[in-house]
Amino acid sequence: MDTPVVNVGIMTGKEVSFIFNTEYVHIETGDFLTGEQRALLVNGHIIFNGKLYDELFFEPVSPDASFDLNDVTIGINFHWERKETQRFYGSINLVIKDEAILVINQVDIEDYLTSVISSEMSPSASVEFLKAHAVISRSWLLSQIEKRHKLSTDHSVKYKSYTKNKDELIRWYDREDHDMFDVCADDHCQRYQGITRASNPLVIEVIHETYGEVLTDGKTICDTRFYKCCGGITEKFENVWEPLPHSYLTAVSDSNATVFPDLTIEEEAIKWIRNSPDAFCNTNDNKILNQVLNNYDQETMDFYRWKVEYTQDQLAGLIKRKSGIDFGKIIDLIPVKRGSSGRIEKLKVKGTLCTFTIGKELEIRRTLSESHLYSSAFVLDKQDITDGIPRRFILTGAGWGHGVGLCQIGAAVMGSKGYDYRQILLHYFPGTSIAKKY
Repeated sequence: MDTPVVNVGIMTGKEVSFIFNTEYVHIETGDFLTGEQRALLVNGHIIFNGKLYDELFFEPVSPDASFDLNDVTIGINFHWERKETQRFYGSINLVIKDEAILVINQVDIEDYLTSVISSEMSPSASVEFLKAHAVISRSWLLSQIEKRHKLSTDHSVKYKSYTKNKDELIRWYDREDHDMFDVCADDHCQRYQGITRASNPLVIEVIHETYGEVLTDGKTICDTRFYKCCGGITEKFENVWEPLPHSYLTAVSDSNATVFPDLTIEEEAIKWIRNSPDAFCNTNDNKILNQVLNNYDQETMDFYRWKVEYTQDQLAGLIKRKSGIDFGKIIDLIPVKRGSSGRIEKLKVKGTLCTFTIGKELEIRRTLSESHLYSSAFVLDKQDITDGIPRRFILTGAGWGHGVGLCQIGAAVMGSKGYDYRQILLHYFPGTSIAKKY
């Protein structure tokens, strides 16, 4: 099997500027181009070099050709959001979507993975951790491509991403939001920041050593999810996304413990979150954290256990703005259902004007933060209560991210302790094995 290619959605904008560092060919006209380029959206068409197009496609003349793309937003809606210029291998495709120009990079999957491993973490991380991440990033991508193909060809498969009635909204966010490309370039999928950060020879070596390797459950390529920090126990897939259990995406203790508490029980979750139990990801070792976290990730270091405080006005205003519902003053935030990691799957928001339940975890995190709450595994303390109305709220939480699959900080610690990449993968994805896809 030839090495697959992947279509990555990089950015959208009314105007796109890019630079061909070496020769590219405009497929429609056959023109060879180098240097600075600019495309504008006007009246539903793309203007490029004085002509109107509905789509533009440029291919590199040589395999090592690259282009620079300006004003790419990274960390969308997160606290580290910023713009930067990024460099990419492969082709560039410009199409119209939602009254904007969508930029898609078509690139060899192994070049894509070299960037992902460097973008998701520092390329100086341990070899075994990098190998583990190479396998899961490759597996996740190929499983999503297969899933997208099935959804587009098998019309008997009906995908939905929310349920709603008068009392609750349960919504989950997955990459099925993307219908014109395979994956996006930001944290919603996997961080892909071109070859801007992919300059470390070790990453290239790791990709080569694991070439074509994927994780399988014996039937299909595994949907291998990952995130920064589980907080001590991993989450089940069905508690975060569509209600479809995956045998290998289940509750796992991020330690050598074989017995751990049932955090779906509220009392156990409260006890767990308010304490700091031993776990691989419970570390303050800067040497390890510097390997795992890029510079902007290190702007947040309280990832294992954290606190967020709001006044009544801050929280009420935030929830109204994010949910579109006027609850009045907030009386309480009540966990209705928790998952295996203690992450809240359903949260009842009780106000003086109404009561409404929201979920799943990302909807909760988006509703309770200007960007994204670190996780939905939290307990609430209400303070300065007058006539049943709290004036202050303190959220004490655990972990960073959705908690399903591989815990990046925990896996990095495992790598530093001498576990090889197969042991790391088996720990976070029980019942799986590595297979050669191509």
